Amino acid sequence: MRETGAAPEAGGSVADAPRGNWVDARAPAWARPWLRLSRADRPVGTWLLLIPCCWGVALAGMGGAPRVGDLWIVAGCAAGAWLMRGAGCTWNDITDRHIDAAVARTRSRPIPSGQVGVRGALGWMVAQALVAFAILLSFPPLAIGLGVASLALVAIYPFAKRFTWWPQVFLGLAFNWGALLAFAAQDGRLGLAAVLLYAAGIAWTLFYDTIYAHQDREDDALIGVKSTARLFGAQSGPWLWGFAAAAGALMLGAVLAAGPAGAARVVALAGVGGFVAHLVWQMRRLDIDDPARCLAVFRSNRDAGLIVAGAFALATLI
Repeated sequence: MRETGAAPEAGGSVADAPRGNWVDARAPAWARPWLRLSRADRPVGTWLLLIPCCWGVALAGMGGAPRVGDLWIVAGCAAGAWLMRGAGCTWNDITDRHIDAAVARTRSRPIPSGQVGVRGALGWMVAQALVAFAILLSFPPLAIGLGVASLALVAIYPFAKRFTWWPQVFLGLAFNWGALLAFAAQDGRLGLAAVLLYAAGIAWTLFYDTIYAHQDREDDALIGVKSTARLFGAQSGPWLWGFAAAAGALMLGAVLAAGPAGAARVVALAGVGGFVAHLVWQMRRLDIDDPARCLAVFRSNRDAGLIVAGAFALATLI
């Protein structure tokens, strides 16, 4: 998921960051370049990384009494999502620094704009990853192994747009890995429900990141960067409807495979219905030729994911 910007603005702000964000408004001046490198000024990506974790722990907990340890899994995943999203974005900006410097809308990123050097960025990436690893060590062995395995996906993703028209698949594999990790942390194993939930998240990522990539379609064509937005072009609509339908169907299958009964089942299924309804609303609002609209619709996926997370959490309490 490439978060593009425009030319550097006063004070070093990144162009597509929400105006008045806490980094620009409240963070100490010395910390701002590092926080911008971690996308702390653009928090939607952290939400999209955390939400599948919440899905996983809640789905695994359906049918059993909530445990104190479940709260730590959620808290650990929240901290880990913030840190690993920061480390992953730092890695992405290191590998893309020459591309970003050549495109007007990405020159405001910390590395191409000269706010942070490559050596400093590498150190910052390692520091974030090490803190995240320390948190991971508090989880059960299977979850630890899954967390370590995710590093391969994080490392590969920035290069995917150079060799495949489907880099969004690699983003989906990486961004939804937390569903498997959190499910394993809560349940101690992986089953069909976890796999279906992971697949639903990948389909969802294909949906929202294709929308996101439409902002950069023209610039990507000029520099030879591949994406599903460029691949689908004017035919993106049917593909997006297909991804939305697949995400809903796979999530429905995950709930049924998890086997909640009674009111818990009804609430969980209602959450899936709300999620699908939100994706339909997004499609009715979307204009792939309007970059500002694409960004707004993309950001609204935080709310779509939280509908499911809230419903699943409520189902575990019933």
